[in-house]
Amino acid sequence: MALRPVQVNIKALDPARVGRFWAEALGWSMSTAGAATYIASAGGPLGPDPAAPAVSAISVVPSPEGKTATKNRTHLDLATTSLAHQTELVARLRDLGATPVDLGQGDDVPWVILADPEGNELCVLEPREIYRDTGPIAAVVVDCADPRTMARFWGGALDWTVRRATDDIAVLSAADGTGTFLELFRVPGPKTVPDRVHLDLMPYPGEDMTAEVTRLRDLGATVLDLGQGDVPWTCLEDPEGHEFRVLALP
Repeated sequence: MALRPVQVNIKALDPARVGRFWAEALGWSMSTAGAATYIASAGGPLGPDPAAPAVSAISVVPSPEGKTATKNRTHLDLATTSLAHQTELVARLRDLGATPVDLGQGDDVPWVILADPEGNELCVLEPREIYRDTGPIAAVVVDCADPRTMARFWGGALDWTVRRATDDIAVLSAADGTGTFLELFRVPGPKTVPDRVHLDLMPYPGEDMTAEVTRLRDLGATVLDLGQGDVPWTCLEDPEGHEFRVLALP
């Protein structure tokens, strides 16, 4: 039994504007469903390969409030294939409305930190061999207090390999090293506001959503009642309070 990360959910004051940015950034298609904007690679979450462990969609949903935290506790790292590609991607993202962000990283780091039009941080990475088979989203990066404990939870939730675990960072990926990585970084200070960016998970074909939610609770997740009513997903928190959802198979 296991789950896979299929999409990233972003809250936005203007979902259409943020959606257009991410569609252009990733080269994915965009559609709307009510007030939400949906960006997906070919085939979306189920993709051409329903068992693929890559994040293949972003759902941008309306929120009445803008970003209040100085820094989101979850952000995306974007992959590049060469230094020229990195330079081109940074320039293109800035033309689309991204702005540089100074988080004290200095001038010597090989990656570039930007923010989307509503301030959600992202990193454009220099080319790295480890991300060769991830697709455009190299990693979903989560700030946390205890990377080792979080790695145990998420490794169990996704049945992924913990490739590195220290007091400061944990790195997880599918066993074969393909698809999007999950990276957990230790930061000072607790989570204080709801996440504006979170993961949506889905069972693999043939698995049961209810059984998966039960398994997550046994691993340390908490089910959230946000007044969502009768919807085809379940809202949960991981052991450090980061929200995520388990979606039903279509």
